[in-house]
Amino acid sequence: MTPLPADPAPGLLRAAPIDPGGHTMSPERLLRYLEIKVHHLIQDRHWDSIRVIGGYDRTAVLSRYEKNGKLFNTERPTAEVHGRDLVVKAFPGADYVQHYALIIASYLAMTGRPADTVTYQPPGQEECRTALDALGLELDGDLVITGWGLQNLAPENRRWTRGPGYAWQRGEVAGRRVVHLGFLHSIWGDVAGRVVARLAELGAGDVVYVGKVGSLTPGVEPSTWLATGNTSLVRGALVGWDDFFGDFAAAQDGVRSGLHVTSPSVLLENRDWLARHTASYAFVDPEIGPMGAAARQSGIGFGYLHVISNNLATHYPADLSNERHSDVLRRRAVLVDRIRTIITGRLTAGPAHALGGTR
Repeated sequence: MTPLPADPAPGLLRAAPIDPGGHTMSPERLLRYLEIKVHHLIQDRHWDSIRVIGGYDRTAVLSRYEKNGKLFNTERPTAEVHGRDLVVKAFPGADYVQHYALIIASYLAMTGRPADTVTYQPPGQEECRTALDALGLELDGDLVITGWGLQNLAPENRRWTRGPGYAWQRGEVAGRRVVHLGFLHSIWGDVAGRVVARLAELGAGDVVYVGKVGSLTPGVEPSTWLATGNTSLVRGALVGWDDFFGDFAAAQDGVRSGLHVTSPSVLLENRDWLARHTASYAFVDPEIGPMGAAARQSGIGFGYLHVISNNLATHYPADLSNERHSDVLRRRAVLVDRIRTIITGRLTAGPAHALGGTR
């Protein structure tokens, strides 16, 4: 009889692999999603133990699967070798550390290797907060636009100013000071909420997040629609915020609005999860809820305008496993142009929060 694995050391949690047969992605596509994210040292070698911790360490071993060819969100968690043990360092955030541990454990299980070697150590609140202390901008009521697609949203003729793990540029749109801010590392889940809180401390007046969401509504084709809203389900409670867009974005052609649900990991979005949420909620991602909650607590405006990247309720050729396909990139380029037009229209329409925010 095979002995049960020992309990992890105090402070460590074991990452249980998910059941690929019950996930909203097919097993083949789920494995592809995992393969493009798992550090090459894990794919190439066997380890006695793999521990995922919070730590932004670019001096450790970089993954050869980092997302080259992009301006932002290019970096993956790094790895540190200790004999036959591996420590994986993800940017400090409880959701991100858990998410990446689930990725590793599920990948190992799906490739026929022991997954009970994978543990993770949730970072402490102080560690998470201080991880963003290096973000330093002088803001005075500026609108900060952050997230995905920034190289196509920001003016082409301005140079990016670089900081540790981020870059930014300042301009003006319809008479409003606007800062485009991008991160090299992931701002997954609760990290994104701390980004908003930090920007509020630095003097931001509003934050707009541009990214990607999954649709929970059958029949909504990915990379053809934009999503917006002003409420998210966060850890079982509905959270609303002072919506930067008011009613403006939702009234535009090609934009769907609805209730959002915050999920800490794509790996947890199985068919049972979908059945509990599909009737009441339209969209899912890890960041929108924490960002809206942080904006509300900080007393600033927040809005999101996202590309619908995948559909959990209906299988389409495009999903999270093939986002670099040429047809997907072409469709998303059109949507990014639409996002730029809507943000400019919102700023042209009048002063901030004149269009019916929720606060």
